[in-house]
Amino acid sequence: MDLGTLRARLRADLHDEDGAGARWSDDTLDRHIARAVQELSLAAPREAVATLSTSAGSREVSIASLDDRVSIEAVEYPAGQYPAAYADFSVWGDTMTLLTPSTPVAGEDVVVRYGALHTLDEDGTTIGERLVDLVATGAAAYAAIEWASFATNRINAGGDDTWRHYHTWGQERLAAFSKGLAKHGRERGLRARRLYVPATSALGARPVGE
Repeated sequence: MDLGTLRARLRADLHDEDGAGARWSDDTLDRHIARAVQELSLAAPREAVATLSTSAGSREVSIASLDDRVSIEAVEYPAGQYPAAYADFSVWGDTMTLLTPSTPVAGEDVVVRYGALHTLDEDGTTIGERLVDLVATGAAAYAAIEWASFATNRINAGGDDTWRHYHTWGQERLAAFSKGLAKHGRERGLRARRLYVPATSALGARPVGE
């Protein structure tokens, strides 16, 4: 799946395939798709792993290199143990602090499991096929509601109730999108907890004792 394919699917959902007579431009639909992808990323981000290094005499590790980071889920430290050892941590800005009894030495590996923003462009997407339909649903909802707002009190070729039809349809789609985000967010949380205890506090610190 790529952006052009999803845009075409979105036009079909919106019954907006009339070329020169289209209600939405490609740029407008791309903006609504990007918004839906952003919302999906916050609820069910792409799962990513990175290996960082400690500095001598410091528990602080820079996470500035973690592109499109949404959240830090778990930190494996010391790395390479079996079963894996997970350290408590806190996050402030681009700095992660290991809440360990001893201070790390320089050059130790820290394996960070984190959630990242999804991508969707002309080359493809990181979004799984089962979630592509959800993104299309959200984008269609945003597009329909925006157009309904714009068309209110304007003369419409489709009749005076055209804007109302789009508004109602968009609201129904938005409710389905919100429900889908909540469902997949819960599924992700349950899956993560089978592997490790993820961060849950505002600062990203894993609850002690869980």
